[in-house]
Amino acid sequence: MDTAGQAVGKIETRLRHLGARLDAFVVKADEAGTEAKIDYRSRLDHIKDRLAVVNSRLNEFKTAHGRKWDDFKGAIETAWNDLENAFTALKQ
Repeated sequence: MDTAGQAVGKIETRLRHLGARLDAFVVKADEAGTEAKIDYRSRLDHIKDRLAVVNSRLNEFKTAHGRKWDDFKGAIETAWNDLENAFTALKQ
């Protein structure tokens, strides 16, 4: 089982990876036609919002000073699942 620090580190690494993927999608959106670009940008904005939620939850944990990882784990997992679902929807 990971410690809280290890779990946070893994999530941060995954967030950086997803951020890079998101940047690649932004480039593709910019290359798309006007109508497709609008739809794609809307989906990308949704993903950016989900990324912000995960980052916010991680920051809450980091600044909680002594609160247990278990208190935050469920909220972070929910936010992460929402983020992954948004990426999956974008690919379809």
